[in-house]
Amino acid sequence: MKPYYQDDFVTIYHGNAFELVGDISADILLTDPQYGIGFNTQAKRSRCHVGLNFAKETRHLKRDPAWLALKNKDKTKFDPKPFLHFKEIIIWGGNNFADQLPASRGWLVWDKLREKKPSCFGGCELAWTNINMPIRIWRQLWRGIVREGEENLANGSKLHPCQKPASLMRWCIQFCKGQMVLDPFMGSGTTLRAAKDLGRHAIGIDTEEKYCEISAKRMSQENIQFSDKL
Repeated sequence: MKPYYQDDFVTIYHGNAFELVGDISADILLTDPQYGIGFNTQAKRSRCHVGLNFAKETRHLKRDPAWLALKNKDKTKFDPKPFLHFKEIIIWGGNNFADQLPASRGWLVWDKLREKKPSCFGGCELAWTNINMPIRIWRQLWRGIVREGEENLANGSKLHPCQKPASLMRWCIQFCKGQMVLDPFMGSGTTLRAAKDLGRHAIGIDTEEKYCEISAKRMSQENIQFSDKL
């Protein structure tokens, strides 16, 4: 299959990951799939205030229009089996389909609150890995438009409604020994950008051409200076 984009470090394919994954060779699988747990959204959403009267204290915020494209997109539970043959695997959202994953001690935790008060946003996210290591935690504030790091609102809006911090993905990659990273559900290309910044090669796949284009533009940028800590 002809790449949508290619440079010395990164290759991007526009296509279906379930169809292409068998033909791709990589050392590391690092991804954040849309895991199909009946996700639904509205043009407006409620932000609740913990400890207050919800009926009186709830206010509505307009969703990023990009969320609407995900509404009822896939209510089928994500099947990880086609992606479990890679040597090193990190799958975000693994707690949503843990019954289909082998037992593992090496879970990753992303603490999104950093000691802030709880809200209706999730306080953390979990990634299943097949890496034999203790549970590790990454702490980075990420609550709606309040985001630490390169994706801070001062630097512009998010490129994908489910976008993760580049620093988080660099942190993930540094637990792995392999040199070729695959993200079969790449979205805006954060995993690819993280791999390239670390001097590793990467392959990305996405079914939507607009995200292939966004990812290609991110890959053409110069390496970003960063100071992540494990």
